[in-house]
Amino acid sequence: MTNVLSAVAWPYANGPRHIGHVSGFGVPSDVFSRYSRMAGHDVLMVSGTDEHGTPILVQAEQEGVSPRELADRYNRVIVEDLQGLGLSYDLFTRTTTRNHYAVAQELFKVVHRNGYLVPRTTQGAISPSTGRTLPDRYIEGTCPICGYDGARGDQCDNCGNQLDAIDLRNPRSRINGETPLFVETEHLFLDLPALADQLGGWLQTRSGWRPNVLKFALNLLDDVKPRAMTRDIDWGIPVPFPGWDGKRLYVWFDAVIGYLSASIEWARRTGDPDAWRRWWCDPSAESYYFMGKDNITFHAQIWPAELLAHNAAPGPYGVLNLPTEVVSSEFLTQEGRKFSSSRSVVIYVRDVLARYGPDPLRYFLSVAGPETQDTDFTWSEFVRRNNDELVGTWGNLVNRTASMINRNFGAIPAAGSLTAADQDLIAKSNQAFGAVGDLLRQHRIKQALGTAMGNAADANQYLSQQAPWKESDLDRRGTILHVAAQVVADTNRLLAPFLPHSTQQVHTALGGTGDFAPSPEIREVDDLDGGPAYPIITGDYTGQPRWASVPIVPGTPVAKPTPIFGKLGPEVVEEELARLYKRD
Repeated sequence: MTNVLSAVAWPYANGPRHIGHVSGFGVPSDVFSRYSRMAGHDVLMVSGTDEHGTPILVQAEQEGVSPRELADRYNRVIVEDLQGLGLSYDLFTRTTTRNHYAVAQELFKVVHRNGYLVPRTTQGAISPSTGRTLPDRYIEGTCPICGYDGARGDQCDNCGNQLDAIDLRNPRSRINGETPLFVETEHLFLDLPALADQLGGWLQTRSGWRPNVLKFALNLLDDVKPRAMTRDIDWGIPVPFPGWDGKRLYVWFDAVIGYLSASIEWARRTGDPDAWRRWWCDPSAESYYFMGKDNITFHAQIWPAELLAHNAAPGPYGVLNLPTEVVSSEFLTQEGRKFSSSRSVVIYVRDVLARYGPDPLRYFLSVAGPETQDTDFTWSEFVRRNNDELVGTWGNLVNRTASMINRNFGAIPAAGSLTAADQDLIAKSNQAFGAVGDLLRQHRIKQALGTAMGNAADANQYLSQQAPWKESDLDRRGTILHVAAQVVADTNRLLAPFLPHSTQQVHTALGGTGDFAPSPEIREVDDLDGGPAYPIITGDYTGQPRWASVPIVPGTPVAKPTPIFGKLGPEVVEEELARLYKRD
């Protein structure tokens, strides 16, 4: 058994999640975490809402509320979205807890004490009309390196290089389009050049990473620069040093520390305050970070650099593990266009859940998501996948098997002598656990799901060839249906990481009882250190089924089944496209 940290990107608390968000951080992390638990590993899956920074301030002002009120509102919305999707967090929390403030400030102090946070006078941008500081991410212009018009003040998404806002050509505010003013200000900078050799050496030891992620991370070292880790802003975690009043920790120093602070909060809530160390301080533990490709810089460079700087002479938390792998997905587009909440090019998770349920969405994002290349979501493809694969292949297999068992025997029949065809199907079904498991360990979710669904296709073909409805020998008919039921049960386990909600229904359809695929729940909790109460996602996942074929039990009653999945009509495409273009 291995201790596995599943570190899931922190969604920003400025609105509901759309399916582009969860295609990168949500579904891939949950599939991996559920599989790892089934395989016997001790998994800690943590995340929360990222609630600091200028975007919250700007939106709160526009809506006439305080930043905390805005964060509270969208924290709850996002908690409901992710719990509804079935993401099995051990703890989904938030960055405005007093626990998180304390952990982030402690790491900041240790990195500073170790000499890797250095003061520098720099040029900071302010809005001429409001006098408010403009963060680098709120300034756009032409990249001085590649000429891309649309580069941000901290990074160009076209060439991937880090930037300073003052170096942009024709800089403009993303808030109101005005040209920013640049004034002198002092900040504490993470000395990335001093860490570059260690960081490069660590990256060179990484194996099994998606090539685009590792290549991008290594390329960042070609022109590494010190990076400001403080901001002139009044919403965030205070810099914990005298003389730095009015400055806050950079939200990206703050947010990545959330993986550690959430682990510590989880441990405190279990009554064993040091339990988090099994995932963070044991060198044999593994940690996987899930996100979209726009966050590679912060997880493959900034966060490892912060950990290296901390570990040079660690504080009370001890030497902390660096990531085992940064699992980054590409971008999901919608009907050929980039997702944009501000432009209403968006499909919200909660809308899909309300209209079609969680598993059809989880299935689509697993089998056709942006795993290694940008992928387009279309409603026509969503409907086709649902009807042809979930309904036509998997749902049909479950329904026909359970129906024939109910009609002919009323319970799972015993198996008689097995033919070569019976033995071949059972052997292939057994072997699928190794094949699918190997793929999931490599984060090859599409291929893993395709292999699992291949099991269902083989069983459908077997039933068609063996035709138990034509078999006059009752023992032989029972053997065929026993074999089919065993493969249905196996396939249900193979699909459990992907389709936890319908997995429970299939388990029940074959006469199973109890909680087969434990679900996350929302709990209202008090802040451990006296702050305001808030909702968390958590759950007891100890009842996960084993990742192995388990013999079905003859004599288990099987009732007349009801359909597991619903077929979607062509009008769904028309209705959804009408909603999209109406917003346009």
